[in-house]
Amino acid sequence: MAGHSKWANIKHRKAAQDKKRGKIFTRLIRELMVAAKQGGGDPNTNPLLRLALDNAKAENMTKDTIDRAIKRGTGEIEGADYVEVVYEGHGPSGVALICKSLTDNRTRTVANVRSTFNKNGGNMGNNGAVAWMFEEKGIILYPSTIGDEDSVMEAAIEAGADDVEVNEDSYRIITEVADFATVRDTLQEQYGKAEEADLDYIVKTPAPVADVETARKVLALVDAIEEDDDIQSVTTNMDISEEIAAQL
Repeated sequence: MAGHSKWANIKHRKAAQDKKRGKIFTRLIRELMVAAKQGGGDPNTNPLLRLALDNAKAENMTKDTIDRAIKRGTGEIEGADYVEVVYEGHGPSGVALICKSLTDNRTRTVANVRSTFNKNGGNMGNNGAVAWMFEEKGIILYPSTIGDEDSVMEAAIEAGADDVEVNEDSYRIITEVADFATVRDTLQEQYGKAEEADLDYIVKTPAPVADVETARKVLALVDAIEEDDDIQSVTTNMDISEEIAAQL
């Protein structure tokens, strides 16, 4: 089990654009469609769909919108055929970026992403260029008020978690992708619903950035990439100090 970690500074996701309701709904609808396409329309037997449903409900998406997205995914009603494609590249000062997309037109999306990298001081690489610096995991976040460190760690281990990172005010529980749904559901029975629970990337090789201007350039690149409707998320391995984070 990990000790006290500064994990919060490693990954930086764009928040401003995702506050726009249209962007959120576009992303969530595609998640529902792809999850239903891959594992069927029953959330009781499809953990990815159950996760997508939880995310959609958290944003107050209507039942009709959710049902239509699932039926498009299963083919019950006509809709675009989305596939997941991951793009990789480097930003300013060699910071690595991994960009997850759901697209119905790979040619369009790859052209847009490459252009955005080039216009913002980065360059898009081939598959595998930076993927080795990241690892996809299940991540479950609880406030530290749910219990003491020892009891939470014990509960997480027994549920099947790989790791627990302890911050001043939170627990970050990490699982294998295949174990995510089981661990999430088990902990929910004991501690209630998590603050966050999703599949995401863990940074294995952080890239320290020591100045504010470089950090701003990296975040500007992240912002620009995530403005594309085809992009679901962007994760970087930029590692900055609390002082630089405060200035940003």
